[in-house]
Amino acid sequence: MTELWQMGALELADRIRSKEVSSREVLEAHLDRIEQVNGDLNAIVLVLTEEARAAADAADAAVVSGAQLGPLHGVPLSVKENIDVAGTATTQGVTMLREAVAPIDAPTTARMRAAGAIPFARTNLPDFGLRVHTHSELHGLTRNPWNPNVTTGGSSGGEAAALASGMSPIGLGNDIGGSLRNPAHCCGIASIKPSTGVVAQATVIPPIDQTLAPQLMAVEGPMARHVADVRAGLEILAGHDRRDPVSLPVVLTDATPGERLRIAVLTDPPGGATDPGIAAAIRSVADKMSDAGHDVVEATPPGYEDVIAYWASLLISEVRIMRAELDGAMGEGGKALLDAFDAQLPPSDLAGQFMLHAERYRLMREWSTFYAAHPVLLCPTWCLPAFPHVAFIDGGTDTTETIRAVLPANFLGTPAAVTPAGIADGLPVGVQVMGDRFTDLRCLTVAAEIESLVGTLTPIDPITA
Repeated sequence: MTELWQMGALELADRIRSKEVSSREVLEAHLDRIEQVNGDLNAIVLVLTEEARAAADAADAAVVSGAQLGPLHGVPLSVKENIDVAGTATTQGVTMLREAVAPIDAPTTARMRAAGAIPFARTNLPDFGLRVHTHSELHGLTRNPWNPNVTTGGSSGGEAAALASGMSPIGLGNDIGGSLRNPAHCCGIASIKPSTGVVAQATVIPPIDQTLAPQLMAVEGPMARHVADVRAGLEILAGHDRRDPVSLPVVLTDATPGERLRIAVLTDPPGGATDPGIAAAIRSVADKMSDAGHDVVEATPPGYEDVIAYWASLLISEVRIMRAELDGAMGEGGKALLDAFDAQLPPSDLAGQFMLHAERYRLMREWSTFYAAHPVLLCPTWCLPAFPHVAFIDGGTDTTETIRAVLPANFLGTPAAVTPAGIADGLPVGVQVMGDRFTDLRCLTVAAEIESLVGTLTPIDPITA
C-alpha cells in the first residue's frame, strides 16, 4: 500500500478533493515522516506545525462546504529559507538574519498559498545561497538521502533532500547558478529553472532591491518528485507581480500533442571532463527519445565556454563589490569558497563589464538561432559525480567544471527542466531539458516524456551509513 508521504502533490490534491483523505491526514503523514528521517538529513530546519494544522483543518472545511478549490488544495508545501513566508524568518542560512521575520509572503509563496498549498516547513541552504553544497553557517550540513557522505547539491539542497525522502511533496527554491537543478540531479527529483521574468520574486527583508546579476540570472521555481507536479507549480507561479518590476505576463510555448521534435544531445559539454557514467545516462535517454520517434542529433550550441566564463565574471564582479558585507555574515566555509572562486578570475573593470553585456546579447542571439534549428537540447545537469562533503570543504573539487552545464540557462535567461536519467555509481543522474526563452512548457513536456520512459527514483528511505 502506498503511504501518503510517498504520493505526489497532484495525487494528494485529487484525493483531498474527492474526500478519500483529509488534508489533516496528509499533513500529519508528512509531519510523521519528518520526525522519522529529518534527524538523519537536516533538510528541514523549521516546522510550522500548529499553523499548518489550522490551515489543513480550514482546507478540510472548505472541501465539505463545496467551496471552489485550487489545484493544490490542502497539500503541504516546503519553502527554502531565503524565500519569504509570512511570520517566519528569511534567514538566508546565516545567524545574522535568524530574527529577520517577514510580515508577508513572497509572491511565489503567496501564489502557492492561493492555489491551496499549505506552507508547513522551511528548508536549509548554504550561506546566502552562494554555494552548490548545502552547509549553512546557521543550520549546518544537509545530507544526501542516497549517500550521507556526498553533497545534496545546492543551494536548494534542503528542498531536494526533503522531497527525495518523502518529507514534502512539493517545494519552492531558487537558482542563479543551477540551484534548482544541482540538487535535483544529486537527489533524484525534478525541477525547472524558468525563463527569466516568468516567475515574480520579491522580499521584504533588506536588501529589497536586486543588483544587476540577480535581475538577469536569478529565478524562483518549483521542485517535486514528478514532472507533472513541477508543471502544476510553474503554471501557478507564472505571471507578473507589481512587486517585481521585471516580471512578465508571458504566454509560454509548449509542444503540440504527439509532436516529434528535433532534439540536440550534448553528452560531454565543452569546458572540462564528463564522468563516463553520467554521459552514458544522457546517451541512454537520447536513444530512448530517438526510439520514440524524435529526430535526435549530436550538436553543440555556439560559444559554450564563453557563456560559462561570462556567467562567472558577471556574478563574481558583484560579489567582489559586496564582499565586505558578505564576510561579516558568512561562515568560514562560505568565505573560503568565495576566495577560491575569486582567485580563478582575472580582475574586472567597468569597461570589461560593459562589453560583457554586448557579448551576452550576441550569445543570446546565437543560441536562439541554435534553438530554432534544435528546439530542445538534452545534456547533463552535473558533469561530474556528487562530491564528498570533505572534498568541497578542503577545496578538492572544481566547482565550475562540475556545474558548467547548468550555467548557460542562467546567463542567457532560458528555461531548463531536470528529471532523472537513471543511476550512475549508485547515485542519481539528472538530464537537463533546455530550450529557447519562454519554451518552459515544451521543456516540461519533453521532461515528462523522459520520465514516462525512464521512471521516477524517489521517494526513498535515507541511507544512513
